[in-house]
Amino acid sequence: MTKIVRYFIQGLIITVPVGITAIVVYKVFDWVRSLFSMFGTIISPVIDPFIILATALILIFLMGLLGSSIVLRPLFSLLDNTLEQTPVVKTVYSSIKDFMSAFVGSKKRFNKPVLVTINKENNIQQLGFITKEDLSELNLSKNCVAVYMPLSYSISGNLLIVPTDHITVVDASSAEVMKFIVSGGVTDIDD
Repeated sequence: MTKIVRYFIQGLIITVPVGITAIVVYKVFDWVRSLFSMFGTIISPVIDPFIILATALILIFLMGLLGSSIVLRPLFSLLDNTLEQTPVVKTVYSSIKDFMSAFVGSKKRFNKPVLVTINKENNIQQLGFITKEDLSELNLSKNCVAVYMPLSYSISGNLLIVPTDHITVVDASSAEVMKFIVSGGVTDIDD
């Protein structure tokens, strides 16, 4: 039973952020389409979806811009705090927010690419990203760090607690390393 619950939670962690993003983009797309229809603005059935999509993407960009502005930041902060304090909602909201901020934004977590020696005897290594260097809040050894190991062709991965002497820092951009891992090693690393 615990495996079923664990798999269900893992499924939520993977699908909810992607699903919410898709829903938001679709809803904005649909709203813009209804605005165009309301004003009777039709250029061409072939071109209209591209114009609507471009308008929706611009609106999402403007929301990001407004959220970063000094004037509206307190309002977004109040909304954020309210969602963070609401029972049940806070679990889903904070998980989505943390997951999204790990990839984009000012709190990126996948910015320290490393090579982890998995098996010293056979010199087997795997690429990953240090996500947390101080594990004292979990009462774990000071000589260990948390390393996220993304899986190829997936947005999921594994979190390993690794001794620091098993880690070699990779001298490449984190975006290129992530692209290399996710592609299964078939993509070229740009200089």
